[in-house]
Amino acid sequence: MEAVRLGIIGLGNMGKGHIGYLNRGEVSNVLLTAVSDYDPAGLEWAKQHVGEQVALFADPYELMASGLVDGVLIATPHYSHPELAIAAFERGLHVLCEKPAGVYTKQVREMNDAAARSNTKFSMMYNQRTNPLYQKLKDLNDSGELGEIRRTNWIITNWYRSQSYYDSGTWRATWAGEGGGVLLNQDPHQLDLWQWTINMMPKRVRAFCYFGKHRNIEVEDDVTAFVEYENGATGVFVTTTGEAPGTNRLEISGDRGKVVIEDGQLTFWRLRTPEREFNAAFTGGFGQPECWKCEIPIHGENPDHKGITQNWVNSILYDEPLIAPGEDGIKGLMLSNAMLLSTWLDDWVDLPIDEELYYSYLQKQIAASRKTNGKGVL
Repeated sequence: MEAVRLGIIGLGNMGKGHIGYLNRGEVSNVLLTAVSDYDPAGLEWAKQHVGEQVALFADPYELMASGLVDGVLIATPHYSHPELAIAAFERGLHVLCEKPAGVYTKQVREMNDAAARSNTKFSMMYNQRTNPLYQKLKDLNDSGELGEIRRTNWIITNWYRSQSYYDSGTWRATWAGEGGGVLLNQDPHQLDLWQWTINMMPKRVRAFCYFGKHRNIEVEDDVTAFVEYENGATGVFVTTTGEAPGTNRLEISGDRGKVVIEDGQLTFWRLRTPEREFNAAFTGGFGQPECWKCEIPIHGENPDHKGITQNWVNSILYDEPLIAPGEDGIKGLMLSNAMLLSTWLDDWVDLPIDEELYYSYLQKQIAASRKTNGKGVL
């Protein structure tokens, strides 16, 4: 195979965005050969923006069965991601899936199982994993520079969304239409990076989600969560779409110092002596380890979506290791599911969560959703 023949499923904002950089030739060794969208308007747009050699399908399953593609990029509404991915795997097609992996971990686990049974390459569109800031943080942790992690803290409140944004579509911010709010729509990248950069998932979560606190919506728009890790470390995750101006600050504290990422800068307060070692030897009254403030240089640009797409293509053609293996998609989703379940139960939730219990609570929300008017479940 000299080039990957690609089909894009879903021509909303993200699908159109992917077509944009492909049309500009910003990903090598890939040919856009087919697109699909249930909405006639999406296909009409495609007629104007893709070449005549690109086949148009209203039905994504017809696209997958056409023999025109080697892999698909799924950019459809959240609930459909696992169903479409599983269908692709069963047809021997490679899959690149937009975030989130799905709405609930039960369906995403089924997707991961299908991927494992297939001889295909499966990646998530976690384009922030290509950001040099977060790659450097991961490097500092992987190399031992931070020492044992003590505390994590992410304040990510710069997701401001107005009521008019939510009113722009009847499916927006509904349990039936989207399956969640700020955690599922805006935060998947941060929830992924929160665990990816330190190679740790919490062992349990206690969260407080507020539903329609700032806007007239069904789903969560304000969240504060506290987590505990197996090694005794703790963490806090704070997010909302109702604050202006917002903050985006990630702080990781370890035995050898503290890292802060904010305003596009990475600062490392490095302890000359690890805290535990200093504490064991220090005999004075007041004192603390010598600390150096280090502005860590960040090299390179973030290739973003096209970087993940190129990596996936290279993995198909040359077996290049995936930056964002598709199976990782369940991790960030597990965190958001746990936060919602903790709120609904008003209690701690252990990880991995009880997937059947979460699914049952989600169905109750869907049944009461204005999107379905209480009729049917997804």
